[in-house]
Amino acid sequence: MKIKKHLNILQVTFVMAGLLFLLKSCKKDPVVPVVSTAQVTELTASTARSGGTIVSNGGAEIIQMGVCWATSVQPTIDNFTTSDGITSGSSAYTSNITGLQPGIKYYVRAYARNSVGLAYGDELSFTTPTITATLTTSAITDVTIATAKSGGNITSDGGAAVTARGVCWSKSPNPTVSGDCTSDGQGTGSFTSNITGLDPGTKYYVRAYATNELGTGYGDERSFTTDKILLPTVTTSQVSSVGVTTASAGGNVTSDGGGTILARGLCWNTSGEPDIRVDDFTTVGGTTGTFSSTMNSLSAGTIYYVRAYARNSAGTAYGNEVKFSTSAADIDGNVYPTVIIGSQLWMEKDLKTSRLNDGTSIPNVIDDTTWVHLDTPAYCWYDDDSSYGNTYGMIYNWYAVGTGKLCPVGWKVPSDNDFKVLEVYIGMPQASADSAGWRGTDEGTKLKNSTAWQGDFPNSNSSGWNALPGGYRYGKDGGYVGLGYNTYWWSSTEHWGIPIRALYRRLRSGYRDIYREGVNKAGGKMVRCLKGN
Repeated sequence: MKIKKHLNILQVTFVMAGLLFLLKSCKKDPVVPVVSTAQVTELTASTARSGGTIVSNGGAEIIQMGVCWATSVQPTIDNFTTSDGITSGSSAYTSNITGLQPGIKYYVRAYARNSVGLAYGDELSFTTPTITATLTTSAITDVTIATAKSGGNITSDGGAAVTARGVCWSKSPNPTVSGDCTSDGQGTGSFTSNITGLDPGTKYYVRAYATNELGTGYGDERSFTTDKILLPTVTTSQVSSVGVTTASAGGNVTSDGGGTILARGLCWNTSGEPDIRVDDFTTVGGTTGTFSSTMNSLSAGTIYYVRAYARNSAGTAYGNEVKFSTSAADIDGNVYPTVIIGSQLWMEKDLKTSRLNDGTSIPNVIDDTTWVHLDTPAYCWYDDDSSYGNTYGMIYNWYAVGTGKLCPVGWKVPSDNDFKVLEVYIGMPQASADSAGWRGTDEGTKLKNSTAWQGDFPNSNSSGWNALPGGYRYGKDGGYVGLGYNTYWWSSTEHWGIPIRALYRRLRSGYRDIYREGVNKAGGKMVRCLKGN
């Protein structure tokens, strides 16, 4: 029994030894680790996060692990790396990648090292973003035909200093700094931009911009339309230096309408609303402001209408219309200023021709007795003084008027009705104009020269007729009366069918109204010519 027991112990020992041998003969040698690369996350312009998982340590302790990256494929630990600790078993780890450049494509792999060697995980790639400043575009203000104001507000520099800022604009959406733009300093915060060089009447798009080392960021887009060029604004000055065939006037261009003044000057005609496209005009250089110009080749004794004009690219603008009349001349070459009163054109001075308009001489009759017995044309000067005619004109009998040729061609001695038209226009009631004697109220003061009448009421000469107190020659005895106090003017109308009498008008010192009556045709009176036949 004792021998059998020892045999059993020996058998067990041999079995155990065999098992130990077998186990020892099956154990493998260590190998390199197995590692996988974690997805890239939390990507910025300069950083990223990745890592790896130790799938197997290869039978040996991990002594180094992390990720490596480069801008070319298959990065190794000779490139950029992290070192993320060690582990003795399978484990995931996280790696913070830093020092990246914005807008660059990178390649990354996890790695792990044990005592046997170094292993890499699968390769991944990623591209860093470009982060620009954050900003808004200011509202568009102060729009003109060529300029506007805007600006922006930079609320974040994007992590890098803003080195340039302003606004950019174009005629199409999404303007960029490659086109028109302003330069308005550096840094964050608000800024104002002056937009210039625009075309009138044009729609533009605007964006604020800010540039840092990471790129250029843009604000929201705004749009606006520039003002159109308007017509200039111009006024016409009063006409001066009026002659028989010339006159001067001018204008004032108070606004160019936003465009360049291409031409300015005067235009005129005889019908109203003169237009440079169809009527006579002058051209004067310059832009805005006052100017003067001379109208030439005018017709004598004619009513004209003149307007200043100014032209820019939007068109031609005209000033207010001014009405004027050229001076008249008689056959002797005497010149008479003219005055427009209502619908009538009058000479402003009394006639002083020594010839009819057909060239026939009018006798100068001095002798009183001869004068009162004439029934043919004659003239004289007051008190036979020829210098009198320079101021007051000549005195004529009615027989000179009756020829129908006393006034220059195209002019006439006014009829009784012509005088009534004048009187009614300056304020006399028609009923008064139709009556005889002193008529009206103060119409005489409106016809009289304001300083020449001795001892008279204040005279306004508001009509511009400019009557002077030249006196007259008495038809009964040929004597001279009334210089400085009295004047008569012939009409061409006979006195209600009485062959030896004709109607006249009289003004007298001390009277404010106008006298109408008939008198012997042998009397000597003044003549005031009226335009018309």
